[in-house]
Amino acid sequence: MFSSFHRNMAAAVTLALLSCFPAAVSSRRDVLALGDADFDYLATEHETMLVKFYAPWCGHCKKLAPEFEKAATRLKGTVQLAKVDCTAHSETCGRFGVSGYPTLKIFRNGRDSAPYDGPRSADGIYHYMKKQTGPDSIHLKSEEDLQTFINHYDASVVGVFSGADGSQLAEFLRAAALLRGQFRLAHAADLKLGEKHGVTSESVLLFRPPRLSNKFEESVVVFKDFLTVGSLRRFIRENIHGLCPHMTVENRDALRVRDLLTAYYDLDYHRNIQGSNYWRNRVMKMASTFSGRGLTFSVANRKDFLFELEEDFGLGTSDGGGLPFITIRTKLGHKYTMREEFTRDGQSLQRFLDDYFAGRLKRYIKSEPIPERNTDAVKVVVAESFDDVVNDQEKDVLIQFYSRSCSHCKKLEPVYRELAETLSSDPNIIVAKMNAGDNDVPLGYDVQGYPTIYLAAVGRKEEPIRYEVRTHTHTHTQPSTWLLWGGRRSQSDTRGDESSKTS
Repeated sequence: MFSSFHRNMAAAVTLALLSCFPAAVSSRRDVLALGDADFDYLATEHETMLVKFYAPWCGHCKKLAPEFEKAATRLKGTVQLAKVDCTAHSETCGRFGVSGYPTLKIFRNGRDSAPYDGPRSADGIYHYMKKQTGPDSIHLKSEEDLQTFINHYDASVVGVFSGADGSQLAEFLRAAALLRGQFRLAHAADLKLGEKHGVTSESVLLFRPPRLSNKFEESVVVFKDFLTVGSLRRFIRENIHGLCPHMTVENRDALRVRDLLTAYYDLDYHRNIQGSNYWRNRVMKMASTFSGRGLTFSVANRKDFLFELEEDFGLGTSDGGGLPFITIRTKLGHKYTMREEFTRDGQSLQRFLDDYFAGRLKRYIKSEPIPERNTDAVKVVVAESFDDVVNDQEKDVLIQFYSRSCSHCKKLEPVYRELAETLSSDPNIIVAKMNAGDNDVPLGYDVQGYPTIYLAAVGRKEEPIRYEVRTHTHTHTQPSTWLLWGGRRSQSDTRGDESSKTS
């Protein structure tokens, strides 16, 4: 049994954490609020509508909300944006198979048309949904139509068919209905439009943007598989970016699903195509040299990513002068920077890549200095000491991620310290904190707001458990309960099922 002191202390922790999640501010009127009673009635009034299914307590939903509202204002009169609170309208959310938050779906005349899997920034939502207006695929009737369509800033996908009634064209149009938000699609019912590109039978052509034309890869890629919605989607996604795509704020998440090298410089494809491709061609030469080794390449406008370069890689605006910054970010979150100046012959980049593939590079970790003295009950952890302290396989560690400017963190501090002092007599338990603003948060710890608390238990370091605040006491787990159970099991070398314990 736990003492009343422990219960009171844990309750105080809970109250402090609950105060960190204020009720969501009501949205701007441009976002239509729908519910169980009026969803079907109101949704049918809009030809195209993007619906956000959310929960007020969801951190990702809170992050998306202001971007969603800005996009709604820009799209007003063109595409309606709406939202459904799934904690209050579970019937509607269940009907459309919502299992996580936020879930975004595109509706046409009230019918669930397609999932939204585009960017989650205001600009990204705006451009993605603008593509949802008009036909799914543009009908090209002449060579002039084709040239006008493919002479575009973005890539183009064109299906060339022998007539208007074939099964291949019908399948292409089904795919276009699902993919139109991500790609530009058009079709022609005349095989003559494909002859210039070596096509003599029904096929699909992917035209890369003219501004990215280069000598290292073809500007047109021909789809050669059997045409289905799935095979066409795979073909486009595997080929649309090419050897070295232009990374933007909108497409960065799609590119970062793989280990990615990026060259950041004064790239501007609107005003200076030749100058932008000068450095890209040098990166592409290395991309072709090191192809097939698991690293993808990209170029980006340095100004678009200044905050990220400073926060994630410690690079300032004066570093490198007018030369490109080179970084590598792996899908596991490991980061590397090229400290040698980028040379015009590309040799410095080649040396950097040789060292990377040989495992000679030291990872860049944003970290405060390891404290010389760390004798307080709440241990201070920095990125450089995280593995040694939190991932200690012999200790249960409660780690709080905080921000210096967070008022809720300051309110929690005395309660958290009292908890640490109470448990300090157990050598198998560590109560710690880390300033998430000045240190890299390790992979596996999802920190969307402050304070965020995780338990890294013995035997489960790869699966840290997030401390969740619940409004119902019968589903609530107290931090002190976690740690006291963990401490007892550590001392007895047994690991029972926590669900069978009671306080």
